[in-house]
Amino acid sequence: MIDERQDEGQDDGHAGSAAFGHAATRRRFSAILAGLADDQGRERISVGDILAAMGDRAFGALMLIFALPNILPTPPGTSAVLGAPLVVLAAQMTLGLRPWLPQIIAGRSMTTRDFAAVVGRLMPLLLRAERLLRPRLSFLTTPPAENVMGAVCLVLAVVLFLPMPLGNILPALAVSLTAFGILERDGLWVIAGLVCAVVALAVVGGALAAAVLAFMLVVQHLVL
Repeated sequence: MIDERQDEGQDDGHAGSAAFGHAATRRRFSAILAGLADDQGRERISVGDILAAMGDRAFGALMLIFALPNILPTPPGTSAVLGAPLVVLAAQMTLGLRPWLPQIIAGRSMTTRDFAAVVGRLMPLLLRAERLLRPRLSFLTTPPAENVMGAVCLVLAVVLFLPMPLGNILPALAVSLTAFGILERDGLWVIAGLVCAVVALAVVGGALAAAVLAFMLVVQHLVL
C-alpha cells in the first residue's frame, strides 16, 4: 500500500507527526501523486485518498489542487465550486485543526487511469516548480505563521465566490504560491503568496469600489 511505502526511511523529526501523516513529511508532492497514479491495486483515486497520502501536508496539497484550476479562465460558476473546499481547508488551517473534508467532497473520485493521465500532464509543471522549492525560512510554514496564512487564504477563498470576470485569477495564484510553500516548507514562496494576496485584494477591492460607484451613479441618474 502507498502508506507503507511512504513509511520507509522516515524519521520522527516533527512533533506529533507520527500520529498524523508522518510518512509524507519528506516526499515531494509530485512523487506522492506519481505513487498514487502507479498504484495498480486501486480502481479509482478520490480526494480522500490524496488527503490520506499527503499526511500532515494535506493542507498545502489540497489547497493547491483546488486553487490551480482557477488561475486559468474557467466557465462561470467554476470558482464557486472549487472555492468551497478552499474555504473549509483555509478555515481549518486558521484554527490549527487537522485537515478534513465532508464526504461529498472527499468521496469525489476518478479512475486510476484518468488520474494517471492528469498527473502526467501536470508533472512537467510540478517538477519545474519543485526545482525552485527547498526548505528555507521554515518558521513561516508552521504555526503560528501557518495559521495566519490560513486566515489570509480564507479571505482569498471567499473572494473566489465573487462573480467577477477574471477576478479569481490573482487570488488563486496567491493561494497556489502559499500552498507550494507550505508543501515544501519554503517560507520564501509563502512570502510571495502573501505579496500576491495583498495585490489581489487591492485589485479586487478597487474593482468592487468602482462597480459600487458606477451603480450609484446610474441610480442617481435614474432618480434625477
